[in-house]
Amino acid sequence: MADRGPGEPRSQLLPQLRIDELLDELISRVTQIRATRDRVQQLLQGVLAVSGGLELDQVLSTIIATATELVDAQYGALGVIDSTGERLERFVTVGLSQAEIDAIGPFPTGMGLLGQLIRHPVPLRLSDISAHEASFGFPDHHPPMRTFLGVPIRVRDAVYGNLYLTEKRGGGVFDADDETLLTTLAAAAGVAIDNARLYDDAKRRQRRMEATAELTRGLLSGADTRDVLAVLVERLRELSGADLVVVSLPDAAAGQLVAEVASGTGAERIRGVASPIEGSEVGEAFTSGVGRALADGEWDDRPVWKELGLGPAYIAPLGGAGRARGVLVAGKRYGALPFDAGAVRMLTEVGGQAAVALELAARRADADLLALFADRDRIGRDLHDLAIQRLFAAGMTLQSVLKITEKQAVRDRVGKAVADLDDTIKVIRSTIFALSEHGSPETAPGLRSQVLEVCQDATAALGFAPSVRFTGPVDYEVPEEAVEHALAVVREALSNVARHAGATRAEVDLETVEGSLELRVADDGVGLPEGGRRSGLNNLADRAAGLGGDFTVGPGERGGTVLVWRVPLER
Repeated sequence: MADRGPGEPRSQLLPQLRIDELLDELISRVTQIRATRDRVQQLLQGVLAVSGGLELDQVLSTIIATATELVDAQYGALGVIDSTGERLERFVTVGLSQAEIDAIGPFPTGMGLLGQLIRHPVPLRLSDISAHEASFGFPDHHPPMRTFLGVPIRVRDAVYGNLYLTEKRGGGVFDADDETLLTTLAAAAGVAIDNARLYDDAKRRQRRMEATAELTRGLLSGADTRDVLAVLVERLRELSGADLVVVSLPDAAAGQLVAEVASGTGAERIRGVASPIEGSEVGEAFTSGVGRALADGEWDDRPVWKELGLGPAYIAPLGGAGRARGVLVAGKRYGALPFDAGAVRMLTEVGGQAAVALELAARRADADLLALFADRDRIGRDLHDLAIQRLFAAGMTLQSVLKITEKQAVRDRVGKAVADLDDTIKVIRSTIFALSEHGSPETAPGLRSQVLEVCQDATAALGFAPSVRFTGPVDYEVPEEAVEHALAVVREALSNVARHAGATRAEVDLETVEGSLELRVADDGVGLPEGGRRSGLNNLADRAAGLGGDFTVGPGERGGTVLVWRVPLER
């Protein structure tokens, strides 16, 4: 209070006191206006910040960072609600170190107080979190939090997620101005998120089209299916944010789905793992043709999944019900949030397009195989109608020479030429049978190819390649039981020639004639030694006897040894 001077009237001091009060109020109002201007400017800067990016992850991080700075909060989080509207599928935090996040454990999915805003999307401001009825405490190693402010983020007419702010700096509580600022920022964030989602969808669609185009191009070009699928799963792992992507194809004979290609965490460990079609998660998706999402701990049929530290997954069938060609499985590490709606849609669409590409590739392979068979049939007809007929005519001509000549030398040479022509006809007929075998390249090799492989393996020990001749449809008529014994006989006979005969030539003849399989192995070596061991030959005789056949071995007409092993084709 101002001191009054001597003789100064009291009434003159009252206007001065009033002016001081007005000045103090004016200064207070100016300070408030300045603070409001600063916060509005800060809000405008925040709006510009969240509106300046197109990458969705970057936009979400910018929004929550801007929100914590705007209301002066120590901790902040942005929770994205999944397509069901009941739980969180993504959780972005600010204020926690990675070590603190790892110590806390899995991200929340929308229970307790966080779920309150999901169920009731209106601003919520609390001075004490623990006092709210929906709060049931924090997990272990979670930092203490008391004050709370949450507001929903709307994208167009739908709630996209929520902003959660805690611990007002300085020990204060969040006030109505904080709520207004955060609500305004959330409105701007909704627009930014919508733009980022559209941009993200466009980028995903482009990359998805590139991946499926590469898949289709690779399969239709004739490349190996597993190599093409390996490139696809690597692309999908990057696009979906998965830690592991696996493609399992059916083994119809075993009733299983086998993991053929994999990329990511534990790919080597899970490759080749089989799951039954009946009674398994992947088998259900394969049979029904409907994709399925699995949360942590729901892999009851694949212990290896838990061993690799994997948790949430999505199974996408490669095709519809009854027409699926396999399943695509994408998984994340244990504790991670499930795949969002965009990733699920991408995996489903790629799975469907992969099924179409696999079907087209199979149809093209069938067409190529049919063309190959048709070409073989044409060659076989040409050999039969042209080559064999001409050789037969030449043989008849030579045989007529035998009737008009009396010289024995000429008769012998002509007879040998006729025999050679007969052998050539047999070789051509054997070739025709080989061309007529319409087995798929994926089926097990026949007796013909296996005998050739055994002869090829014996070349190094013999020092020369044995000649091989087939007569008759050996791949069709010889039963599986006789095939194994015949291969063992060829292997043993050539081994004996290499070790004991000292031969320079060996011939292997395999023929189906008059209901029997006859195997003949001849060489030009030293013949059977006197008093030598016969254990190997005895084994060959036992094999023939076990199949109801017979076995002989002796010297050839021109030296060497001739082994004949004969068994009936039907017992």
